[in-house]
Amino acid sequence: MQPDQPPRGSRKPAARRHRRGAAVLAALAAACFTALVAAAVAIETLGISPRLLAPYIDRRASGHNALIEIAAKFVSGRLLAVDRGELIPRIDYPDWIGTVARPRDGTPEAGPGRVILVGSPDAAARAIEYAEPGDVIEFLPGTYRFIGRALEVTRAGRAELPITVRAERLGRVVLEFAMLEGFHVRAPHWIFENLVVRGACASHVECEHAFHIVGPARNVVIRNNLLRDFNAHIKINGDGGHFPDAGQIVSNTLVNAAPRQTDTPVTPIDLVAASDWTIEANLIADFVKARGDGTSYGGFAKGGGANNRFIRNVVLCEHRLRGVPGRRVGLSLGGGGSAMASCRDRRCVVEHEGGEIAGNLIASCSDEGIYLNRAARALLLHNTVIDTAGVVVRYPDSSARAYGNLIDGPLRTRDGATLHAPDNRTGVLAFSFIGLHPVLRLFRNPNELDLRWSGAPPRVHNSGESAAPELCGVARPSVPAYGAFEDFAACTERGTQ
Repeated sequence: MQPDQPPRGSRKPAARRHRRGAAVLAALAAACFTALVAAAVAIETLGISPRLLAPYIDRRASGHNALIEIAAKFVSGRLLAVDRGELIPRIDYPDWIGTVARPRDGTPEAGPGRVILVGSPDAAARAIEYAEPGDVIEFLPGTYRFIGRALEVTRAGRAELPITVRAERLGRVVLEFAMLEGFHVRAPHWIFENLVVRGACASHVECEHAFHIVGPARNVVIRNNLLRDFNAHIKINGDGGHFPDAGQIVSNTLVNAAPRQTDTPVTPIDLVAASDWTIEANLIADFVKARGDGTSYGGFAKGGGANNRFIRNVVLCEHRLRGVPGRRVGLSLGGGGSAMASCRDRRCVVEHEGGEIAGNLIASCSDEGIYLNRAARALLLHNTVIDTAGVVVRYPDSSARAYGNLIDGPLRTRDGATLHAPDNRTGVLAFSFIGLHPVLRLFRNPNELDLRWSGAPPRVHNSGESAAPELCGVARPSVPAYGAFEDFAACTERGTQ
């Protein structure tokens, strides 16, 4: 007896159902793929990284019912987690950049002037008040506490005979400033070196600046100092039609031990309207603003100045101080903009002209690593920018050329800016929404600032371009690596010396 057979033709409807199901699945897959592509394109077009989207979601949800706020917190937390990972505070600062503990040649650079040893705050104030060109004012070892008014620096040195204020060796002299400003420098040709300067005010709003460089104070050198616990450690601005141009800030460490409880600007290097400064080989870290708009910068040059250079610095927006709400930007030409009265031309046609940001390592920022705001003819050359929202050139007044940069994030323009970027290695913004950071995989352990290459270093394609200063002091080959350094091990060797 034959088994029961399905009615003739019954297999055709089943086959048609399978084909229809497959077509539906294919259509769904195509729709999902199209949606993902559209989302990726939208993300790249808008240029909003997860670390910037997260606080926006929190702000939009604030004031709504509890469920909406809880959901927003969950979403923003996930966005930060996939983009930045766990924000664990670090303990130690790098010892391969910034200050050095050994004396600089053991003797000052000044010519045949007086050497004035001072052993008290009053003696230091008198020596500064009556200083003559070529004088070397040297603190005896110890801790000195200053209160009341700033130390007024009004006597001019000369190019061949600068006036020097120093300690013989970094760490032997600590100056505690319990006052709004420490050194108020209004005269040219001064050198400050080997000093530990600490803000010691009861309230953060009472400790604004370790150094305030003003008006005619041209050719000031701030070298190999440890400056800590100020809102704007070094403030530079014009006054009365005079501008403190052509200074140097070299091999200093500028840090804070706690978030700054202030509404005033928090920017360790705050340069307004001055030109031709060189800011080189400094460590700038933990400039966290806990009040006001919560926005802070590691360093900026704005106010209509020109040709200022940030080269071979390490900027760690958050290192010991991590996970605090707020927006922290690494380095900027243009900053947040200037009031016209503060600008060099009293109009601020542009915020900055012809500046350079080159050979820097910028990391751990809740906002952009580099931000150009109305900055014309800027040069961005061989920077390594990791764990930030990338690099942004903004507004029609801004024009920049970027070459050889290694950026864990986007390099982009906003609001009509012009950018010529012939050869850079950047991340894909959309990847950061799923926790993929291909640039970070080039390093052995970027979370711990072990930036030795995990393989062969990526090298630029157009080797005819000029190379930037190298962060670790290694000579660049004819075909240089992207970013600030050729061999990061050369940086760490300094810390073991």
